[in-house]
Amino acid sequence: MSSVRTSAPLHFVEHGTGTPVLALHGWTPDHRLMLGCLEPVFARRDGYRRLYPDLPGMGRSPAPPSVTSAADLLDAVLAFVDDVLGDEPFLLAGESYGGYLARALAGLRPERVLGLALICPVADRLGATERVLPDFQVLRSDPGLLASTEPRLAAEFAEMAVVQTPETLRRFRDEIMVGLDCADTAALERIAPNRWLDPEPSESRNFDRPTVIIAGRQDHVVGYADAFALLEHYPRASYAVLDVAGHNAQFEQPELFDALMLEWLDRVAAER
Repeated sequence: MSSVRTSAPLHFVEHGTGTPVLALHGWTPDHRLMLGCLEPVFARRDGYRRLYPDLPGMGRSPAPPSVTSAADLLDAVLAFVDDVLGDEPFLLAGESYGGYLARALAGLRPERVLGLALICPVADRLGATERVLPDFQVLRSDPGLLASTEPRLAAEFAEMAVVQTPETLRRFRDEIMVGLDCADTAALERIAPNRWLDPEPSESRNFDRPTVIIAGRQDHVVGYADAFALLEHYPRASYAVLDVAGHNAQFEQPELFDALMLEWLDRVAAER
């Protein structure tokens, strides 16, 4: 584990050697969200250096008073890239709000980003009232699971989970809840009113390298329709909407998720 001094110091975890992969988690959790879903993928592919930073105000990365907006978050990520990777090309993955920042980063550094993976991404400037969202559904459940779980964990899990099984509960606890528990709530409340970029990521030129967009059919947090609308900006994108999957599609449909990510890695490798 290391820390890099940037405009907002970013704590990060690093695994492996080879072509860098920068993974950006969503709003409020920390790097363990991305580590949990990507390490099983890279266990099947050698030659990648995986970098998992905590965004400012999340995990172990502080958000000083000077960090007040999405632009500040993006600046911290750009500084991280410059500090850690220099001029080296890299792959980029982002989940939810991390996907929003990843799209902006790809637009600013298109010559450096070899490929882009967007996991249940937030679309441009779409607050909860503007999004096209399906109704929340629980499609698979384990009788007695929630009743036998610590109440706060059960409540957070039940609010999100389309698939409610011991395994998805374990992954929610180990990959998401741990980040929720250590987030700097005051800092996030300060940043939240200014969490959209100007210009928006879609106002950059189209990104024409291998891309994958993965959405959950039952994702009631960001939906799937708005992610489909992003396709016009990514002419080399595969788009997959997974049934029996909500905002945590990465571990509610792990086999499909892994297959899509491995195919994306193969397309990026073929381009090189």
